[in-house]
Amino acid sequence: MVHVCSLDQLNVGDSGQVVRLDAHGSVRKRMLDLGIVDGTRIEAVQKSPSGDPVAYFIRGALIALRTEDAKNILVCC
Repeated sequence: MVHVCSLDQLNVGDSGQVVRLDAHGSVRKRMLDLGIVDGTRIEAVQKSPSGDPVAYFIRGALIALRTEDAKNILVCC
């Protein structure tokens, strides 16, 4: 059985594969432009001292995403 969670629930060092993007409008476009599509592997790399944003390794790039945006990305974890 596959466990699905939102990206913001990954701990630093954990990774998951995108299964669905629930964002809409300009936020969805930005996510797609970053390469966040079904099947993309994303790794949580580092949290800021306040815990938000979190740096993720996505398709060879380190990208910081706010928690409110990461909640819209569902991954197999």
